[in-house]
Parts: sequence; C-alpha cells; structure tokens
Amino acid sequence: MIQMTGIQKWYSSTFVKTFVLRGLNLEIESGEFVSIMGPSGSGKSTLLHIMGMLDSSNKGEYLFDGETIHKMRENKRSEFHKNNIGFVFQSYHLIDELTVFENIETPLLYKKVKGSERKEMVDAMLEEFGMTEKKDLFPHQLSGGEQQRVGVARAVVIKPRVILADEPTGNLNSKQGEQVMNLFTQLHAGGTTIVQVTHSEQCASYSKRVVHLLDGEVVRDEPNV
Repeated sequence: MIQMTGIQKWYSSTFVKTFVLRGLNLEIESGEFVSIMGPSGSGKSTLLHIMGMLDSSNKGEYLFDGETIHKMRENKRSEFHKNNIGFVFQSYHLIDELTVFENIETPLLYKKVKGSERKEMVDAMLEEFGMTEKKDLFPHQLSGGEQQRVGVARAVVIKPRVILADEPTGNLNSKQGEQVMNLFTQLHAGGTTIVQVTHSEQCASYSKRVVHLLDGEVVRDEPNV
C-alpha cells in the first residue's frame, strides 16, 4: 500500500542543512498495524506527516497504491488525503466551538456528503464509540479519553484506507489509553491499516510490527511477537 524510498527531509538555514530524515526506506502493507518508535528527534512525527500528506519530503519517492504522491499537485494531494487517510493527534485537535456530533461530521462536510447520509454516518459512529448521549456536548465538557474517542470517530467516519496516529495516548491516563488502543485493535480487525507513532511500549504491544527510528533512519524493523 505505502512505499517510501530514499525519503529525505531537511530544514535549511543560511549555511546549514539540518536533516530530520536521511534516505529512509519503508513499506506498509494493506491491513497492517505498525508502531513507529524512537527517541525524541528521531523523525517519527515528520515521517508520519509526510505519510499523511500533511508535509512533503525534500527528496525521495512516496507511492500510495501505486499513485506517485511526491509528484502530485497540492490540490490533488489534498483530495487524495481526504479520501484515503484518517489522522488522530495527541492533542485531539477538536474544534472547541462545535459539538461532538458536529466535530465528527466535519470531514463529511469537506467531502460534500448529503445531509441525510451525514446524519446516518455520524449516528453510527456515535453508537459505535459509545458517545450517543454526549453528542450535543462541547469538547471542554468531555474527559481527555472521551475527546480522543471523538478524534478517532472523526478519523474513521470517512472510512479511510489507513489511520495515522501521532502519540494517540500521550495525553491520557492508562485506563483511557487502553480504551483508545482497544478501539484501534477493533478497527484493525475490521481491515483498517493503522500506523501509530508512540513512545509507549505498552501501546506498541497492540501492533503486529515495530519500526525503530534513530537520527532519521530505520535501525530496526521487526514483527511484534
């Protein structure tokens, strides 16, 4: 599904290039559940953002189902992202002024899904994620775990091919984190490809494969047994 070859990312100042990714190679098969681990500054989040088409590399090739992402124009890449990828962030990224229902509905508005169909799809997500009774509440009225469940529901409502999660339990206590990881396990069992960045060995234990980064390079890539 995902093929990344020779991916380089750097930031330039007047005389110096600071490399974040150094010729990184990575493949993700459809239906995998992969954790990306490594110390701070190893390039994990940058890699995930390039994979999620929120950023682009300076050099290298990125193919998604044979589509050449790194050569796409920005508007086409944005459309491709909307149709294929759900993103879950550590800090939830919910819209404070919108209710739970409206936050989950937002990606469907971008895709111009008709009103009656939107309601049906959001209601299904609310029920699946146990949030029906809280649909009219605002983010500040929810616990951290509940906010992240809304974040996951929002990512899933478009039925993405792949979910990318950047430290999805980083702001949660252990019980809330376990609930979110159980949601990912259920989604993976249903065929969704999941790639998560995490510092947590406990969270990584839910995945089937662990990729270790150091200084912008893959240093270990192994099945999780």
